[in-house]
Amino acid sequence: MLDIQTHMDFAGQGKAERWSRFIITFFGVVGLIYGAFVQQFSQTVYILGAGFVLSSLITIPPWPLYRRNALKWQKPIDTDAKSSSSESGDEGKKKKK
Repeated sequence: MLDIQTHMDFAGQGKAERWSRFIITFFGVVGLIYGAFVQQFSQTVYILGAGFVLSSLITIPPWPLYRRNALKWQKPIDTDAKSSSSESGDEGKKKKK
């Protein structure tokens, strides 16, 4: 099966947020200036839409640059071994009384 990573770390989420805001703002300003120059509001909307599509392609998929700061998780505790040793200790205390 394919091993496709589907997560993004916290620093990557912040980076994606900054990139999306920058791209959409940049395309919005350029679209507004160009639309005012050619006197067509539809050109402004088209340019802003192109910025939204580009921003979505860059920031929504979990690209490797958004997964560079992985969290180090603790190893899981084996609860079965721990519970069986505590039960045997309780039984020993009961027998001594």
